[in-house]
Amino acid sequence: MTSKGKPSPRSAVQPLSNEQVRQLGQCHHLVDPTLQPPIPGRTPNMAEIEVQHPKGTRRLLAGVSVVMRLHSKVRAWGLENIPETGVFITAASHVTMYDVFVPMMTLFHMGRRPRFMAKAELANWPVLGKWFRLVGVQPVPRRSGKARVIEEESIGILTGGRPLTIWPEGTLTRDPLKWPMSMKDGIGVIALEASRRLGRQVPLFCAVTWGAASINLWLPWPRKNVVMCYDAQLDYSDLLVDMTQWGAEPPLELADELARRVRARMETVMAEIRGEQPPAEGYWDFRTMSRKPRE
Repeated sequence: MTSKGKPSPRSAVQPLSNEQVRQLGQCHHLVDPTLQPPIPGRTPNMAEIEVQHPKGTRRLLAGVSVVMRLHSKVRAWGLENIPETGVFITAASHVTMYDVFVPMMTLFHMGRRPRFMAKAELANWPVLGKWFRLVGVQPVPRRSGKARVIEEESIGILTGGRPLTIWPEGTLTRDPLKWPMSMKDGIGVIALEASRRLGRQVPLFCAVTWGAASINLWLPWPRKNVVMCYDAQLDYSDLLVDMTQWGAEPPLELADELARRVRARMETVMAEIRGEQPPAEGYWDFRTMSRKPRE
């Protein structure tokens, strides 16, 4: 921290300290999400497990869990918020590529098999691309001009009975200090329209991960602390009051507002994990590549 209490540029990549993890442990019940199950008493959703290429999924999950343990000491809280049944949306933070695997591994260990919206390039990765396709990654061709088609496919996943995980920033955060940046309004469109079609609010949860930015994948020792919070359900019922009167799709201002709420909640949770406050100047806006005052 600087003398004025603002985070210094180096603080964005400093390892998450043992002392900070200890303090988090005093406020929350931290568990190891690399274990199966991370918390006892859960009933795995066998219907999802059986249709999600169980053999390939099991192998990928085992491999990811081993890599996580080798490179980091992962802890999490809030996993009791993950529903055992029914559809829901997970909006995950995206500081590093490591952050893709933390919520994925956790949800799988908790007995759920969501589909994942991820950049189409992942499906072409050697070896891993095949596994990604097996475990339900929905390729998203970025800058393709097909945003509405992608949103419709995602809405169909939810109305078809499967949960969905989204990284709503659309790419790794461009914030130099590694805070959540502006969100794509697609998260709002998907949640609102799926809720309208189902006639009820689709549960939406923020999953925020911090600590992986300091990991050197070539020199894994000493292992770094990584902490994830699977937050309580984010309420947006007020945005659904007039949903029967919408036109072909939800009003853009409502989608933008829900995306804003997701970013704000992620920022609040990440501040607790990091033990520091986000920049007072505002959040990082991807369109202008500069900070904007918070609404």
